[in-house]
Amino acid sequence: MKILVTGGAGFIGSHIADAFIAHGHQVTIVDNLVTGRKENVNSQATFHQIDICDNNIAEIFKQGQFDVVCHQAAQMDVRRSVVDPRYDAEVNILGTLNLLQNCKATGVKKFLFASTGGAIYGEQVRFPADEEHPTWPLSPYGISKLACEKYIYFFAQTYGLKYAFLRYANVYGPRQNPHGEAGVVAIFSTRLLKGEQPTINGDGKQTRDYVFVGDVVRANLLALNYPQNDYFNIGTGIETDVNAVFNRLNEAAGAGKQEHHGPAKEGEQLRSVLSNDKARHLLDWQPVISLSEGLKQTVDWFRAQIK
Repeated sequence: MKILVTGGAGFIGSHIADAFIAHGHQVTIVDNLVTGRKENVNSQATFHQIDICDNNIAEIFKQGQFDVVCHQAAQMDVRRSVVDPRYDAEVNILGTLNLLQNCKATGVKKFLFASTGGAIYGEQVRFPADEEHPTWPLSPYGISKLACEKYIYFFAQTYGLKYAFLRYANVYGPRQNPHGEAGVVAIFSTRLLKGEQPTINGDGKQTRDYVFVGDVVRANLLALNYPQNDYFNIGTGIETDVNAVFNRLNEAAGAGKQEHHGPAKEGEQLRSVLSNDKARHLLDWQPVISLSEGLKQTVDWFRAQIK
């Protein structure tokens, strides 16, 4: 298949592009390189440095005649979305609409969308959250992702575009940007390996569902050939608090640091964990990389980058 991967120079998108190419697909990558890195781009992919909001992306669609768009590009920093909700909406909502209109114009058959399970449900009322959990996002980022799901649904109903929404938990792993993206694993790994002291926000008892990037890649591969329009949580179903993540990374890095706590972040979600029962039953997907193994692989990767 001919596949366009947006954000394909970024953390998750580059891993997905690599996997699509390994499975014999013809991949084109678009990325504005704001947080993505050119060195992440697979040499077998066609690469265009362009923003998803740019009207000139229409030419790439016309030339590519894509079968599938795998949309990973986003403004994904929750805190930035709170400070500048307009910018968040411009990138995430208007950028996605730009892609969808070009899908319609060029006959794209399917749209894989990187949504969020961590932010779309808001403060959970049941644990773990399944896909039918109420959606009351607490951040403009979560709101924009939910809005995009609704717009994609509109294009599906009106123009016949097939779709799959993958609602990611907290994704971590090699290539995560510790500077331009929200990712406690990447931030802590880098600081510990440099001998610096990471700061844990608040009491560190806030929990997240940490899923390894390789498992997320497999979910995208399976969704590529899933015949129905549907939406799936992509998480482990396991809650882990920030203190535990710090201590495991501290051990893996051999840093010997003590926990250091700073002020809590206002409005930060206290608990987040996703049920993956639907993905297990319908996609035949389940996470296979444990948190301990995933954190070790991540620390080893960052260690090689720092050297």
